[in-house]
Amino acid sequence: MSLGQQLAPHLPFLRRYGRALTGSQSHGDKYVRATLEAIVAAPDQFPRDVDPRLGLYRMFQGIWSSANYDELDIDTGGADGGEAVARARLARMTPLSRQALLLTAMEGFTPEDAAYLIDVDPSEVEKLVAEALAEIEKQTRARVLIIEDEPIIAMDIETIVRDLGHEVTGVAVTRDEAVALAMEDRPGLVLADIQLADDSSGIDAVKDILAEFEVPVIFITAFPERLLTGERPEPTFLITKPFQRSTVKAAISQALFFDESTVPAI
Repeated sequence: MSLGQQLAPHLPFLRRYGRALTGSQSHGDKYVRATLEAIVAAPDQFPRDVDPRLGLYRMFQGIWSSANYDELDIDTGGADGGEAVARARLARMTPLSRQALLLTAMEGFTPEDAAYLIDVDPSEVEKLVAEALAEIEKQTRARVLIIEDEPIIAMDIETIVRDLGHEVTGVAVTRDEAVALAMEDRPGLVLADIQLADDSSGIDAVKDILAEFEVPVIFITAFPERLLTGERPEPTFLITKPFQRSTVKAAISQALFFDESTVPAI
């Protein structure tokens, strides 16, 4: 099997990580493309002594650490509010701590693998994750709309959201109900399933909501590969079913991390 064939199944999840890390589909996908270009240009530098997925993320980490968020060549036409918020928060929360949290909680790497990826001693990973979690506690609390048609999952998400200190504005099970709830009581964050009760789409519900006002969105799906192709406008934040509590917590913290309305008081 060629290296390309070995890496292909892992690309959607690298896109997920890149988007969550940068708070942007376009920024995250550009890091992924830069990673692939580096591998093609110098395949002999790809780590062959580890699992292909681990090697792929290691190459990505090299691109991230050498380019840094502000130095990547991105077409934004100037720093917008979201980027300004990101830079302000990066000054308080070290990139390594966020990476350690995302790699373990969202991407499912062991602390040992995460240590390898960010090039620190394994004993440092737990400390870095603790730093990230401490920063999360300082975030302004958000008002969250949940769009989920499976009652047990909806209850689980609602419990996690409330335990994190956020308020739930409502739980919708259809596209129309979601839009109505959002218009009635504007949330500061939306958690949306893809397939809803009446065969309507959570993606369409979110599109309707975003046509009225800006709000960070986290999608929840059992088929993440379908929304991580990099070929069209796709979600920045994505949780895979079945999910762990830590995954939801990490996703919420990152979505709010880049949202201008949730800047913590300094």
